[in-house]
Order: sequence, then structure tokens, then C-alpha cells
Amino acid sequence: MMNNDDLNIIEAAPASEIPPPDPNRMLELLQSETASERMLAARAFCEIKDPRSIPILIKLLDDVCPLVRVSTTYALGRNTAYNAVEPLIKLLAVDFNGYVRKGIVWALGNSKDRRALQPLIHALKTDISAVRLWAASGLAQIATLDYDDIIAAIPPLIQGLRRDSTAAVRSNCAWAIGQLCRELPSNVIYATAIDALIESLVEDEDFGVKDDARSAILKVGDPRGLQMIEELEFEGLI
Repeated sequence: MMNNDDLNIIEAAPASEIPPPDPNRMLELLQSETASERMLAARAFCEIKDPRSIPILIKLLDDVCPLVRVSTTYALGRNTAYNAVEPLIKLLAVDFNGYVRKGIVWALGNSKDRRALQPLIHALKTDISAVRLWAASGLAQIATLDYDDIIAAIPPLIQGLRRDSTAAVRSNCAWAIGQLCRELPSNVIYATAIDALIESLVEDEDFGVKDDARSAILKVGDPRGLQMIEELEFEGLI
């Protein structure tokens, strides 16, 4: 039996000494007949980037085990591919498991593929809060690539910022609006988005949302928004 002195000299191995998963072995396990092994392998490809995994991961989106599907969606968010986007979109529309759908919207955001824009807008409007949270962030990742996509993404994000019942979703909407406004010229859409951020800064009851709206305005550098922040700080309201 060890005493306390014996225990004190035992040190855990540094994280850097833990060997990474073997890609070849993980590729084999992706096709295992055991669900736990498929899940373990899919999780490994959340860390490993290996294009050989993509065709197998796409097939695993139809796995009967929801835990495998969850891990697979995150793996495809790490190993992004053009041909994975449509299967992810199709699964988003039909999968009953909220954890799976959450992983899907994260993967679609990472894909930066325009085909995911409308599915993410729909998810932001209709899905559970955990999915709406990542749908808002995903829209900012996708829409920054194209002006028309920014114009399409801003209105549902404003609606989410003003009306969503979950503070964390409103916060992500504020962040996303700030990201997209940095890509916009000073036009009506831009002004409406800044109005929504100012409104949230002044009226939202959640201090976290207020802070994210403030941060978004500061990053955009909008003069009207900056003046409002200065006035509210002077009055001690934020």
C-alpha cells in the first residue's frame, strides 16, 4: 500500500507526451461493427485531418447510433469537404436528435459553403436553443464571403437578437451581426443592423447580451453606436 509520500512523487504524464490517435487504426475503426468503436474513431477525426476519412464519415451520417452521428458531424466540421455539405443539410432536416443537429450546424458553419445559408437561417428561426446558438455563429462564417448572403443573413439575425427567448442565442446573434456589419457599406441594411445592436445594448435585460452588443459595436467602429456607448457609460447605465 502506498503512503502519502509515495503518492506525492507520482506525476501524471504531460499532455504533450500522450500520443495522438493513429489515423490508419482510426480509419479501420470507423468501419467497425461495434458502435462504441465507430464513435471513438469518429471522435478521433475531430482532431485529425485526413481526407481519407471523409467518404467513410459521410456514410456514418446514416448510422443507427445517434452518438456515432454526433461524433461524425463534428469530425466533418474538422474535415470539411464540398461533397459533405449536401448530406449534412439533408440530415439537418430529418434527424430527431438535437445533439446531432447541433453538430451539423457547427459543421456547416465551418464549411463556409453558400449552400448552407438557407438551412442555417431556418435552424435559427425554428430549432431548439442549442441549435439556434450555433446557427447564428455559422451564418457569420458563411455570409461574410458574399454580399448577397450578408443581406440575406442580417434580417433573421436581427430577429433573433430582438426576440429569441434564450440569452445565449441573442448574444451569438449580436456577435454575428457585428461580424457581418464589418463587411457592409454604409447602407440601409447596415443602419438597421446597428440600430438593432444599439437597441439590444439599451433594452436587453441580460447583461451578457448587452456586453456582446457593446463589443460588436466597438469592433464595427460605427460612430453613432460609439456615441451611444459613451453616453450610456457617462450615465452609468453600462
